[in-house]
Amino acid sequence: MADLVLTTFDWVPETPRGYVRDLRLRWALEEAGLPYRVDSTPFRERKPAHFDHQPFGQVPWLTDGDLSIFESGAILHHLGMRSERVLPTDPHGRNEAIKWLFAALNSVEAASLPWSIFVFSGLTGDTPGWKRLDEFLESRLQHVEPVLAAREWLAGDFSVADIAMADVLRLVDRFDRLENHPACRAYVARATTRPAFVRAHADQMAHFSAAD
Repeated sequence: MADLVLTTFDWVPETPRGYVRDLRLRWALEEAGLPYRVDSTPFRERKPAHFDHQPFGQVPWLTDGDLSIFESGAILHHLGMRSERVLPTDPHGRNEAIKWLFAALNSVEAASLPWSIFVFSGLTGDTPGWKRLDEFLESRLQHVEPVLAAREWLAGDFSVADIAMADVLRLVDRFDRLENHPACRAYVARATTRPAFVRAHADQMAHFSAAD
């Protein structure tokens, strides 16, 4: 079996620590029990080799033998295909998990990411742009809330879909935006108390702190 190498930045500012997307993959690798190592690429000076692996100059990427995979959703799917501990093997369960993996990234994060950029930038005044973004996020949360109220995990057992969805909602919860969505908030709490998440989060924080 090929070595799995997860590459992330060597350092990031304090604000995004604990939320850089390599956390999703550390979490999945810990849940799956797959051996891996972490490599670094410079944050401040992004060289051509970085863009060879990640054409947008972002992180993370995963190398698996002669495969180099970028985008956290694609990597989560790849890891799910390698381990039934994070992706069901039965057709119905697998289909359910893959649907919700894509929904977390394409439906929920499509709303939460621009919303969070406005929050981090301090652009949350009484403007049409902010109001529209907040309404967009609210509509997504209203649709997710009853689903999470009825299920412990999205596809029966815990899966890569939950890693993606919980991480997307976790950023929203950072700013108390789940206050009126108790099922979403409880879901994030369930997910982030899992030992694999605790290890992954601690490892990411230690990785970036070591470069200070």
